[in-house]
Amino acid sequence: MVGIEKYTINVPEAKLQKLKQKLELADLPEHEIEGAGWKYGVPASETKRLVSYWLTNYSWRSQEATLNKLPHFKTKIAVDGFGELGVHFLHQESESENGSGSSGKSIPLLFVHGWPGSFLEVTRMLGGLGGGDGKPAFNVVAPSLPNYCFSDGVRKPGFELKQYAETCHKLMLKLGYKQYVVQGGDWGFMISRAIIHLYPESCKAMHTNWIFASPPAWTAENPEPEYSDREKAALARGQDWWAGDGRGYLAIQGTKPATIAAAHREPVALLTWIYEKLIGWSDSYAWTDDEVLTWVSLYYFSDAGPEASSYHYYEALHGSVITVSVVQSYIDIPLGLADFPVEISNAPKAWWGTLGPIVFSKSYNKGGHFAGWERPQDIADGLCEMFGKGGGAYGVVEGRSGY
Repeated sequence: MVGIEKYTINVPEAKLQKLKQKLELADLPEHEIEGAGWKYGVPASETKRLVSYWLTNYSWRSQEATLNKLPHFKTKIAVDGFGELGVHFLHQESESENGSGSSGKSIPLLFVHGWPGSFLEVTRMLGGLGGGDGKPAFNVVAPSLPNYCFSDGVRKPGFELKQYAETCHKLMLKLGYKQYVVQGGDWGFMISRAIIHLYPESCKAMHTNWIFASPPAWTAENPEPEYSDREKAALARGQDWWAGDGRGYLAIQGTKPATIAAAHREPVALLTWIYEKLIGWSDSYAWTDDEVLTWVSLYYFSDAGPEASSYHYYEALHGSVITVSVVQSYIDIPLGLADFPVEISNAPKAWWGTLGPIVFSKSYNKGGHFAGWERPQDIADGLCEMFGKGGGAYGVVEGRSGY
């Protein structure tokens, strides 16, 4: 397509050498409270262990080669008031016999990542979205949001959820997808909600693994129910994330991102900043050192700089167009909900209907905030059930049933 170029990840050798020097010279933490584990954050012993592995065993070039087996592209997207931005994205077209590409029958699926995630999260789901065996086929588009990974950074103030939604929507149109569906959690949930609010004529359904809903108005006819133990635990996690010990990162990135920027330029500080969330927000997932360091490296080697993604928080939380109340409002677009037990802030089931018409929902026994990485088959199977024959969102995209 015109204006869309294939992209190859190739971090300059000078950046790798500079990283090595910084790791070698890093003044690592020594203070550690006996028997505390992860209570205070990443233990100093864990930091030392990972830095040692980073220096002696981890190979970015090996990870880079693996990533480059995926279909990467880059294009320019004009965002109103912000000019043209270079946007990196994956575009995995289905190879099913029913056709692919912008003229085929596969369902265009926009995957929107969050923080501290990236396009990488979708990669484990791709194998389950290609169709066959009675399942629908999807064409998956997974952009790096502006300020993340290999997309451009934004230097003008006011790039809020509206602009992130506009960027993703215009990318889908540029790829020839006049109608599409969307999946996301974390910021991906917020941006997806903005998309279905702003562009309902194009985005025909949404699936999410973050059920960030508000309670309905309780009445005598509809009293507040007694919540299950699982729901009570979810509410407690949400309280901790929004107003308790889990709020630290949100408070600084949402108010003074420039203050933390210098720390994010230092690889050890960036490592602990992200690693603490990978452990704390997942459901006892066995992160390998290579996985952790690749997630961190995608931020460290970001074209916009490791600190750029923090500004996402400030602009989104100070936005005037797409606010939390808009995101949590009832939007009349088919909605699919994947309820994982260790999500950071999932609403009780009695609240879910405040988001929109639910056509698919499923509660899982295992999984946390990074469900696409921790439980990729669950997400892929849920999408296939929701959009497949007999599913609540079957045929929502005109001429693209997935079969």
